[in-house]
Amino acid sequence: MRGKQAPKRVINPDSKFHRLDIAKLINKIMQRGKKTTAEKIVYGAFDHISNKTKQDPIEIYDAAIRNVAPNLEVKGKRIGGANYQVPVVVVGDRKMLLAHRWLIEAAKARKGAAMSVKLAEELIAAAKGEGAAMKKREDVQKMAESNKAFAHFA
Repeated sequence: MRGKQAPKRVINPDSKFHRLDIAKLINKIMQRGKKTTAEKIVYGAFDHISNKTKQDPIEIYDAAIRNVAPNLEVKGKRIGGANYQVPVVVVGDRKMLLAHRWLIEAAKARKGAAMSVKLAEELIAAAKGEGAAMKKREDVQKMAESNKAFAHFA
């Protein structure tokens, strides 16, 4: 890696729930700098969750993130002219980043509704341990498990 590591930027918590992880989700959804549109999507999803499940949407969100966040992933490593998929433990902010990324991708893949509704449905499904984001997590975990033989390269 050349040069210095880029410094971590400090982001402010979101305006409604005052939580940093929800602010990161909003920033992940945001496209072309349209933060108010991203906020409408996330807060609309939370409203849809509270209307549909009659539960606190923050609890559903926390359960979904807990279920989707991976423990292991694979990273490619080149050793002696061969590439190996080496399983590594996911640490810190990367768990949250991957969980947000997979939830948003799964929500975008759903058809026939507004983004806020699709995101709400995916969060509800992930909180129950179902849905496309959970399938992605299971696929990543299986890949890491099947490449345990290369763990000594880490």
